[in-house]
Order: sequence, then structure tokens, then C-alpha cells
Amino acid sequence: MNISLHQTLASTLWPEKSTNTILRNVILAIAGSLLLWLSAKVQIPFYPVPMTMQTMVVMGLGAALGWRLATATMILYMLEGAAGLPVFAGTPEKGLGLVYMAGPTGGYLLGFIAASGVIGWLAEKGADKNVFKMFGSMLIGTAVIYLCGVTWLSSFIGVEKAIQFGVVPFLYGDLLKAALAASLFPAIWSLLKKK
Repeated sequence: MNISLHQTLASTLWPEKSTNTILRNVILAIAGSLLLWLSAKVQIPFYPVPMTMQTMVVMGLGAALGWRLATATMILYMLEGAAGLPVFAGTPEKGLGLVYMAGPTGGYLLGFIAASGVIGWLAEKGADKNVFKMFGSMLIGTAVIYLCGVTWLSSFIGVEKAIQFGVVPFLYGDLLKAALAASLFPAIWSLLKKK
């Protein structure tokens, strides 16, 4: 298989020229939003707080889809949540729709859009094909999510507490997810090159 540096996993596995591009992109965006929904609901016991795989899926979709389609997928996911579907972690228990999105975790949701775009752009430059570059990309994406999340959360509880409760408990889990993605994506590319 001839793989160029600028191809994403999605464009390699399902080339745009093989079918109607709009239909392909709609199917991928819907599938991505469903995967995000699922990842928000699955909790894995971890220290110091339970971990969801949502941020890994956010950034994984960025790497797999590229920045345009990943950003569109995140926007679709946000629209689903804004419409009142219980797609976010903690919904419906902590509220639904715009009320939930305007709450303390709203900044993290905005960070998902930005992070998927940044990682998608880096993947289009080939970062997802190298373990170290992919790990760095995941750390950059995580930093983008934290920056957006803490900025928003600090308006509710102040900067110091926002960092204490909105970053520190999640560092170990996010480092683990970055390491998983850093090993997974280059391994997939390596398998595809052998075919």
C-alpha cells in the first residue's frame, strides 16, 4: 500500500474518491459522534479519579479523520448535546442541553473541538506515523483541552481550584491515554504499510 505522509487513517482506509464524499463524511462524522457518546459513558477505575476514554477518542478522531472532518464531528457531537441528547459524561444526572454545556465543564467541551482540530492538523503532517510525534501531539491536545477547561472552570471556582480539581486529578490518566495513542497509531500505520 502506497501511503503518503499527509494521508489520514480515514482517507487511507476509505478513500474519498471511492464513494460520494459528502455521504462518506456524514457517515464518518455520525460514527465518530456515536463513539464519543459511548466513550463518555464508560468509566474505568483509576487513581485518583475514574477515567473515561473520551479525551482519547476526541484526539484519536482528530488523528484518524484529519482536522476538518474531526472538527465537524466534534461540532456534530456538541449539537447533539445542545439538543438535549445525553451524550456527555454525567448526563442526564447533571443536566442536559445548553444548561449542562454552560456549566463548569463547558470549557472542556469547547476544548474538544480545538484539540481535535490541532491533532488532526498534526496528523495530516505525519505526526501520527511516529511514536514520539504522536505522543507529543497527544500532550499538545491535552494541554489545549486543559487550557480551555480551566479558563472556563476558573470563572466558577477561581484559577487555583480549577487547576486543583480540573487538571491535577486527570494527569495520570491523560498521560496513559497519550502513551496508548502514541503506540496505537504508528502500529496501525506500520500494519497498513505491510499490506
